[in-house]
Amino acid sequence: MGLVTELLALPAAPFRGVGWVLDKVVEAAEEECYDPAPVQEQLAELERERAAGRVSDEEFKEQEDSLLQRLEEIRAYQLRKAG
Repeated sequence: MGLVTELLALPAAPFRGVGWVLDKVVEAAEEECYDPAPVQEQLAELERERAAGRVSDEEFKEQEDSLLQRLEEIRAYQLRKAG
């Protein structure tokens, strides 16, 4: 029975392959989008900019709040994905 099923499902194989590729693309995009490393690097760069006097305390606080919020979103996503 397995051989018959495989033969009948053969015409749909390209569609299953496309679906698999799309799943992998979405997976890779999510990994890149929800990677905390770039956000942490931006926070470190922002701190360096403030220490060098190129960013005011007010601007630092605004950007820091935005980056910290993004980190919270990333952590929440990772927790949801982990179960």
